[in-house]
Amino acid sequence: MLAIKRLVTILVMVFVLLGLLLMLVPSVNATAQGMFSSGPVGLYKALFITGLVLLGLQLITENLDSVLLRREVALHNGKINELKARLYDQQTNPRAEGQQRAGGTTTLPPVVAPEPAYTAPPARPEAAHDGQHPTFPQSDPGLLNVPLDQPNTIITPSPASDPHNRPAL
Repeated sequence: MLAIKRLVTILVMVFVLLGLLLMLVPSVNATAQGMFSSGPVGLYKALFITGLVLLGLQLITENLDSVLLRREVALHNGKINELKARLYDQQTNPRAEGQQRAGGTTTLPPVVAPEPAYTAPPARPEAAHDGQHPTFPQSDPGLLNVPLDQPNTIITPSPASDPHNRPAL
């Protein structure tokens, strides 16, 4: 179905390009009209009939593709509902491992959730806020917890030209 749909789409694109070529290039239009004995009327009648056929093919292939996709989605939804029913049966009756259901399917054993791989470390009681220790956590041992009253000596502040330390305009 996909191949037919692609073929029809390519034919429609070729038809549109041919129509644009006939409309925009006068020499191509004159040559195409000369191919028909009835002149421009025969050319436009042939283009009209070709357009109708291509439009019909496009509509038929799009509708068939849509129907097939809806049918496939409905089939997948049925499978999902069956799996949900199995899961519900397992959760409501955990002792029914291997028992037959009324529909003829066998229930699966219950699924056990794995333990979480990571647990957060307990909070340190000595990390209380005071003037010497900041409140944000620092787990990197390379970072120093320097009190805020001792600024970094590597970076020197720029001299303030105004009280708000903004450059003058």
